[in-house]
Amino acid sequence: MDITDVILNDHHDQRRMFALLDEMQDSPAPDLEAVWARLRILLEVHAKAEELLFYPELLALGAGAGGKDSPEDETTDAIHDHNEIRDAITEVDSHPAGSPEWWHAVANVNKVNGDHMAEEEREGLTDFRRQASLDLRHALALAFCSFEAAHASGITGHDVDPDTYVREHR
Repeated sequence: MDITDVILNDHHDQRRMFALLDEMQDSPAPDLEAVWARLRILLEVHAKAEELLFYPELLALGAGAGGKDSPEDETTDAIHDHNEIRDAITEVDSHPAGSPEWWHAVANVNKVNGDHMAEEEREGLTDFRRQASLDLRHALALAFCSFEAAHASGITGHDVDPDTYVREHR
């Protein structure tokens, strides 16, 4: 197992869940709520696992990649993105499932999450593959999967100040 592959697989699952919702335009609200609840859990637990496990190691080992000059830049941007995703999730949850406002909010989560995943894949994950040993990548993958399994029923996401995060984990 490799942490970069685990993160990429999670990204695939997130994209698949957004595609599923796209196919559910005429579905009843309880079905939409069930799929959204699962997707929300995937997004929130994934972000928290990255913040606890992946980004501290990237800060320690990274050199910058994909247009970013440093692991601090990669991490600050990623934590900012996680906050945007959390805020967009909160907006979805403020509307009745299936309403036009709900669909608009879901589309916004998809957009901000998609932008984040693309940046992370080109920057942080690339940097980590270049810098981290296979043993570390394996150990982080196991810890990441264990964290996700332990929180499969969800967590409450909280915004994190990107600059404070970098200072505390550097």
